[in-house]
Amino acid sequence: MPGRSRPSLALLAGLTAVSAALAGCASTGATPAPFPRPAPPAASSPAAPGVPAAAPVPVATSGRDMGYVVTGTALALRGVPYRNGGHDPSGFDCSGFVSYVFGQNGLPLPRTVSELYRTGRQVNGAIEPGDLVFFSTVAPGASHVGIAIGGDEFVHAPSSTGEVRVERLGATYWSTRFVGARRVL
Repeated sequence: MPGRSRPSLALLAGLTAVSAALAGCASTGATPAPFPRPAPPAASSPAAPGVPAAAPVPVATSGRDMGYVVTGTALALRGVPYRNGGHDPSGFDCSGFVSYVFGQNGLPLPRTVSELYRTGRQVNGAIEPGDLVFFSTVAPGASHVGIAIGGDEFVHAPSSTGEVRVERLGATYWSTRFVGARRVL
């Protein structure tokens, strides 16, 4: 039917344009990863006759790979507003943010900075993604906490700007207030 082919072609052309526009938006909104990520699992293909199918790739549950999973969760919350006592995506304080992020990954952690500072083990070497980083901001000792994301960066919920954000450990403000790091993974 000649009358039906033209609307179908127009519809197809319109859908193609919308798909291209949406793909452009998604690709331009990407944030480069500040650290290497684990390789994605290989695409599965049907097993040959008589050959057992490959077992599914397990989800990271500990160590360095889990650090990348945790930091991914934390980075996805950038822009969430600060709320004193907050512990969910409607608003976070620093320890509520850390507790929420780890809890979302099946790793329950204490709720306060002082309890978090006694959790895990002290990091004496290089800080890795997923390590907790502590600062003395409003009182002597650990009074603020964030999550290391790799390199010289960490993500946290500071009250000064009112939202979850990424900052540099080497920045003068943070480096002069740094009191230590703890590894909980």
